[in-house]
Amino acid sequence: MKCNSLLFAVIFAFATLALAQDKPAPPPPAGHHEMGMDHQKMGEMHKKHMEAMQADLDKMKASLDQMKANVAKVSDAEEKARWQANIDLWTMMVGHMEHMMKHMGEMGPGMGMGMEHHHGHPAPPPADKKPE
Repeated sequence: MKCNSLLFAVIFAFATLALAQDKPAPPPPAGHHEMGMDHQKMGEMHKKHMEAMQADLDKMKASLDQMKANVAKVSDAEEKARWQANIDLWTMMVGHMEHMMKHMGEMGPGMGMGMEHHHGHPAPPPADKKPE
């Protein structure tokens, strides 16, 4: 009798596992077009993102201006050099962000579609050629 009970329990466990494996995998996420996202909605999203980026950029510029004003008051040469390096880095970052926003504005709401690199990372920005 014990053997029958054990056999029944093993069969029941295997049947449960087999049924659990038969469930179909969930479908992959739908793309923008499949979700019904039309061009107008994409345009509105693009505009909102651009406005938010511009607001962030404006805040960054204001902070950078404050840093520049503060560094002028620093008398210690080493401390001033550290602050100036920080200002130089942030000046480059703000310039890069302005450059990227300009290109995003020119590309319009479809920007980013198909521009992803391997593993979902964005493609690197094109190298700017400096005048010789």
